Amino acid sequence: MWAGRFEKSLDRKADDFNSSIRFDCKMYEQDIIGSIAHAEMLAKQAIISVDDCVAIVGGLTQILNDIKSGKLEFDMSCEDIHMFVEAELTRRIGDAGKRLHTARSRNDQVALDIRMYLRDKSEDVIALLRQLISAIADKAEEGKAAILPGYTHLQRAQPITFGHHLLAYAQMFLRDISRVRDAVARMNYSPIGSCALAGTTYNTDRRYEAEKLGFYGITQNSIDGVSDRDFCVELMSAFSIIMMHLSRFSEEVILWSSWEFKFVELDDSYTTGSSIMPQKKNSDMAELVRGKTGRVYGDLFGLLTTLKGLPLAYNKDMQEDKEAVFDALETVEMCLDIFAPMIKTMRLIPENMYKAAQEGFINATDLADYLTKKGMPFRSAYKIVGQIVAECIEKHTVLDKLPLEAYKAHSDIFEEDLYVEISLETCVEKRISEGGTSVASVEHQLELVRKELES
Repeated sequence: MWAGRFEKSLDRKADDFNSSIRFDCKMYEQDIIGSIAHAEMLAKQAIISVDDCVAIVGGLTQILNDIKSGKLEFDMSCEDIHMFVEAELTRRIGDAGKRLHTARSRNDQVALDIRMYLRDKSEDVIALLRQLISAIADKAEEGKAAILPGYTHLQRAQPITFGHHLLAYAQMFLRDISRVRDAVARMNYSPIGSCALAGTTYNTDRRYEAEKLGFYGITQNSIDGVSDRDFCVELMSAFSIIMMHLSRFSEEVILWSSWEFKFVELDDSYTTGSSIMPQKKNSDMAELVRGKTGRVYGDLFGLLTTLKGLPLAYNKDMQEDKEAVFDALETVEMCLDIFAPMIKTMRLIPENMYKAAQEGFINATDLADYLTKKGMPFRSAYKIVGQIVAECIEKHTVLDKLPLEAYKAHSDIFEEDLYVEISLETCVEKRISEGGTSVASVEHQLELVRKELES
């Protein structure tokens, strides 16, 4: 490729070190589709002949079909996917193949390929997120009335429904879809025609080529066109947030399925046993997802570190973008693909949830609200209820079972109706504020989530 300038061939180890085809071969389809559009643009602008264009497009189409069918294998002695395709094209159609690279560089070609590849694969990630949100919604529907303790600081706080808790994750993953789409929107501008960095002397039509490839428009600065990898960083940031959400969800699934909680039981298909302890049922899939979160974070920070000191325009360091972003992408896909069916097949144990909710004084806020609604200032009510909780702890009882006389010793405002007000069912159902934990609110949230999925 650069034999005219060099008197010696590249050292074999240096050639292997320099080569990227082992990982950038993933982009073969985008590379070929981009090259077809480039050839058509060259012919439209009379930079190459129509006959050459027909030969190039025909040859590239055959190469694409042969790779997909397995008839053509990648030649790992080629430096990258671009040179493999060009060499194969020239072998098949002769000199016309050598004209394909007119008015472009591998710098703008790879920038084009990776944008197209990530744009396509982002749709796969969104589809997997939708699949997970659907599984969450179905399970939330099943547990919309199941009462369990909500936690703050991992301490029992207030009664909520299981469906309400699950739908918090649905909202997280809906935001993740939005983030991925936002990243794709900023990514979707074509760099092709930027060439090495300064543009070209040929009368090209960059906008025609961009439109054929489904881009919104073109990058406005040729130096930025070949040196920009913000779109990789931004997409990997969105992937890292997805993994953070999956990791938080995994941690709760691990806790919920432990004997200490036993709120849920994972299906045998998504658990493993122990080689020595026959009673074990381990939530290994959730643990692996939690562990792989660090891997995606590492990919993001690795690329940020690679880019941080690079001068404009293209530098070979930027070859490191692909392994990092491909690994992050594939890890997210793998984790989402296993997580949705794990949630879908998870069995709820509402009686254990309810039993846990009966302990821990999680209706104490409702008792304070009871006094407040009868005219007592909230801070005064808060202090009295705190004293009552301390009394219950001392007497080894709970608020529901403390006699009315004991309540009246703290305030004459207390009446028999307090027991209805602090029942778990009442505590949940009177959370009537929009977005709250009542069954009606959960049903409304479910409706909104499903509408969002449909749209």
